[in-house]
Amino acid sequence: MLGITLRKLCLSAFMTALLAIIGPIAGICQDVDQATELAKKLANPVASLISVPLQFNYDENYGLNDDGEKYFINVQPVIPFALSEDWNLISRTILPLVHLSDIPPGNDETGLGDITQSLFFSPSQPSSGGIIWGVGPVLLLPTATDELLGSEKWGAGPTAVVLKQTGPWTIGFLGNHVWSFAGEDDRTDINASYMQPFLAYVTKTHTTFNLNTESVYDWEAEQWSVPLNFQVSQLLKIGGQPISIGAGVRYWAESPDAGPEDWGGRLFLTFLFPK
Repeated sequence: MLGITLRKLCLSAFMTALLAIIGPIAGICQDVDQATELAKKLANPVASLISVPLQFNYDENYGLNDDGEKYFINVQPVIPFALSEDWNLISRTILPLVHLSDIPPGNDETGLGDITQSLFFSPSQPSSGGIIWGVGPVLLLPTATDELLGSEKWGAGPTAVVLKQTGPWTIGFLGNHVWSFAGEDDRTDINASYMQPFLAYVTKTHTTFNLNTESVYDWEAEQWSVPLNFQVSQLLKIGGQPISIGAGVRYWAESPDAGPEDWGGRLFLTFLFPK
């Protein structure tokens, strides 16, 4: 029942946003310069921009019998802090709300998953070659409300991002590595590398086409998870509030044993709070 409610709330929110967008003069960003700058900042993971993305994901074919399904909403606030004239600290949080259906078979569970917290120390201006970068720590917090929804392990490690923006193009790479250092002894240790190369193109109408992979290599299980994501988003302004709304498809090129297979989907809505 909670899982159905979670899906209904998420889909209702996106439908409300879509109806507002196609209404009379929803308010497509009229300040072209500001809209262009916002669209480029959205493609930059360490931009000096407060944003709150809400990301609804769906994957299927979990389990040995391919009967399992997973719905999850990632709440991903990004908050920059100015440390000095030359340096920023960018906080990126991933808070997952998860519903599992028949994972494992015969089990349904809904609740909060483990929180991932990344902190990037980043120069406030690109380098002379136009390179933007950030480095810092990543933390895994065992906040899951059920053992099926999380690792029950504390984890930490390094994270880094590097990118370059040239005209409408953004190309870059974000990665981290997490080792577990505490938690339940009967749970598998965490030793995992996350790799996200990304490519984005922003049109003159502030539509963004994004191609990336959010790959993970589990060094304990010696298994890859390789989803290939293609996404399209549109920058808009509704009632004075800039937002980005979009959708994407995901193809699982590689997944672990009993992991998802074939295709998945994503809808997302991002609230922007420019200075």
